[in-house]
Amino acid sequence: MLLTRLEISGFKSFAKKTVFDFGTSVVAIVGPNGSGKSNVAESIRFVLGEQSMKSMRGKRGEDMIWNGSNTVPRMNRGSVAIVFDNRSKFLNVDFDEVSVERVVNRDGTNEYRLNGSAVRLKDILELLAGANIGQTGHHIISQGEADKILSASPRERREMLEDALGLKAYQYKIEESERKLQKTEENMRQVTALRREIAPHLRFLKKQVEKLEKARELKDAAVARFQMYFGNEEVFVTTETSRIEKELSAAKEKLSGIHAKVADAKETLKGAAEDTRGNKILSLSEELNKARQDRSDAARAAARLDGQIEIVEKSASRATVSASDISRLAEESEAGLSQLGSGSLDAALAFLKELLSRLKALVRTAESGAGDLEALRRERDTLQEEEKAAAKREGELSASLEAIRKELEDVRLKERQKERALFELTAEEREVKHMISLLTGERERLSLIEEEWKRDMTEAATLVGRAVLSYTKPAVPTPREAQEKEKRELEKIKIRLEEMGASGGEEMMKEYQEATEREAFLERELADLESASAQLKTLIEDLKKELSVRFKRGIDAINGKFTKLFALMFDGGSASLVRTEEPVKKPSLAAESDEEGEEETAPKGEKQEFVEGLDISLSIPRKRVKSLVMLSGGERALTSIALIFAMSSVNPPPFLVLDETDAALDESNSRRYGDMVEALSKKSQLILITHNRETMSRAGVLYGVTMGNDGVSKVLSVKLEEAVQVAK
Repeated sequence: MLLTRLEISGFKSFAKKTVFDFGTSVVAIVGPNGSGKSNVAESIRFVLGEQSMKSMRGKRGEDMIWNGSNTVPRMNRGSVAIVFDNRSKFLNVDFDEVSVERVVNRDGTNEYRLNGSAVRLKDILELLAGANIGQTGHHIISQGEADKILSASPRERREMLEDALGLKAYQYKIEESERKLQKTEENMRQVTALRREIAPHLRFLKKQVEKLEKARELKDAAVARFQMYFGNEEVFVTTETSRIEKELSAAKEKLSGIHAKVADAKETLKGAAEDTRGNKILSLSEELNKARQDRSDAARAAARLDGQIEIVEKSASRATVSASDISRLAEESEAGLSQLGSGSLDAALAFLKELLSRLKALVRTAESGAGDLEALRRERDTLQEEEKAAAKREGELSASLEAIRKELEDVRLKERQKERALFELTAEEREVKHMISLLTGERERLSLIEEEWKRDMTEAATLVGRAVLSYTKPAVPTPREAQEKEKRELEKIKIRLEEMGASGGEEMMKEYQEATEREAFLERELADLESASAQLKTLIEDLKKELSVRFKRGIDAINGKFTKLFALMFDGGSASLVRTEEPVKKPSLAAESDEEGEEETAPKGEKQEFVEGLDISLSIPRKRVKSLVMLSGGERALTSIALIFAMSSVNPPPFLVLDETDAALDESNSRRYGDMVEALSKKSQLILITHNRETMSRAGVLYGVTMGNDGVSKVLSVKLEEAVQVAK
């Protein structure tokens, strides 16, 4: 099956996403009137690119979108996707499955997608046309449209048959070629008009160029002198520039060396060394003074201690416990003890306590004097050691100070020598800077000469042509006085050439050359366009011939099937398509702004154009009916069915959608219709929207469409008996 799936979402009454799987060659869709089953056929017409809203029972694009109900809100977009099995590559794309999707938005804009990728409507139509799925919808017969092919004009009927025969691709090519031809002829008119427009200017330029040619002869005579002058000038500028640059470079290099020496001398004379020695002398002097002060302080402190020791020694001699004192205390003790026996105990104890107190005082005095004297002697010894160390340090610092002073005197002598050297370097630096200044001024003057030389070259190139720039440098340069004299002579020549109006010749020649090339290009372009026009006319003629041949062959084949099917439906009789010609009608002046206005044939004296059409000739058994207008409603239905099936049999479309085309058939004709459906299903996939039980019985899959109180169409897969009930 080529058509595998149909997905509808938000389209008309299918508010929710609904999927139809077409797994058999015949699929029937049934349902009561008003359930939305015809919207299935219209969804297929919609997704295949139908642009007429009227053919889908609408006025605007938003009419295709679910508009809401009491319970289900309206949608802002509606989409339909149809999926094909493309393993046979009947569609000219390199995919095994092809999905074509169309989305309409509430603002009326449309989106087209091919396998999910955005494409143009033109791309979809061309792809489908190559698979015999045309834009006119011969493969989709909506409800009430079966009669359309009978009520159509011969010209419209021809277009339907061309579409059914798969000849739309030829028609597309013819229309495309005619558009290209129209564009080519328009380009030819534009090129011709452009050539006429530039012709006067080209003639003017030609006259000006002739004048310039005469002036060029005068210019050529001046070229050699300009070349000689410019060559000598370049040699002078180059030589002088080289000399100055060399001298300037040497002077700068010398100055750089002097700068380095001056920097070194200045760095030496910064006084860092002198400052260091001076600081050192100051530091040593401070240390020497401190050492002297320390020695003096230690000597004075030692002298004070000697005095204190002498005093302490005298005090100690006085405080020493003598033998007489001890004898006296002993005698007093014995006297006291002798009295102990005769006296009271309290008096004896008091005597002993007094004696003990005196004895302790004597002991404390002796101990205190001895301890102080020892401490003073130790402190005096320490101070005497410090005095000796300070004296030694004083001698060392005095020697260092003398050495530093001698070294400082030597440094100052050397610094005076360096100052003289720095003065000499500074004088030499001034001389070199003066030389550089002179050389710089000379270079600036030479730059002015060079600028003037280049300006002269530019002016000469403008005046007599760029040939003056192709000069050679002489081996021996011309003396400067002679060169300056030549410059004055050349100035006079330039004035004469300017008076002759020779300036601007290059631009004039260039403009003339461009105009000539433009004219030649337009001439070639016109020839190419004329050739393309002839080729397009030949191509259109060939395509029309091929279309005519294939169309005639297809009509003959359809007529064969049409006659058989017509005879089957009517138990005899015959029917055929007859080729006709009718004049091309052109819009009248009054109808230019009204599509429904009257049309008129070509005016007198103008060749009348004709367009080919198709009429239907038929003969019904036992009736004197020769034209379509004489058929009853049932007869028209049978005739249209026979023609539709004949068209589909000759060039079977991939699928065919028939919406209640069997509604007017009685039981016997329904069986014939069913037989025709089965026969055609071997060539094309059929989707039948029907109420007819006989038609339902020929389907492999039955879908029932119902509608609830919410107004939303719902789909279910049913069996035949259920389908009959659903259809009611």
